[in-house]
Amino acid sequence: MQIGVETSKAVDQRRVFVVDHDELTRAALQFMLHDEIETHELASLEEAFEKGVGWLKPDVLLLGVSYLAERGTGIIGEITAAFPGVRILIVCAKADEAVAVEGIKAGAHGALVKPLTLEGVRKKVDTILGRGGAAPLIQLGMFK
Repeated sequence: MQIGVETSKAVDQRRVFVVDHDELTRAALQFMLHDEIETHELASLEEAFEKGVGWLKPDVLLLGVSYLAERGTGIIGEITAAFPGVRILIVCAKADEAVAVEGIKAGAHGALVKPLTLEGVRKKVDTILGRGGAAPLIQLGMFK
């Protein structure tokens, strides 16, 4: 049994895809989450689209900010079209927060800002999933 892992979370059959150009970030996020949620690290969005067909659809997609910088905010719409109901968190460094904010304006649900911590990442994913007593997620776009 892993320390700090809630069994109820580990068996709730939710799934996270980690899509980032940076292999170290993907590996770190996968390591932080895999004890409590099924987590897949993927090198590209195309790989995620292929893998997420049918029953393997993600509930949360952690997207490296480099995809927004490279492809623009339209990528958020492509992801939500491919995976209806998916929650998107943008993974970024403090210096890239402006790009992440543009992604949130385009429909992403939040951001994970580096440096990443085990507790912070797990709490944010729990919040976005509305589980484990976490406060409900309210998307700021609702208040426009």
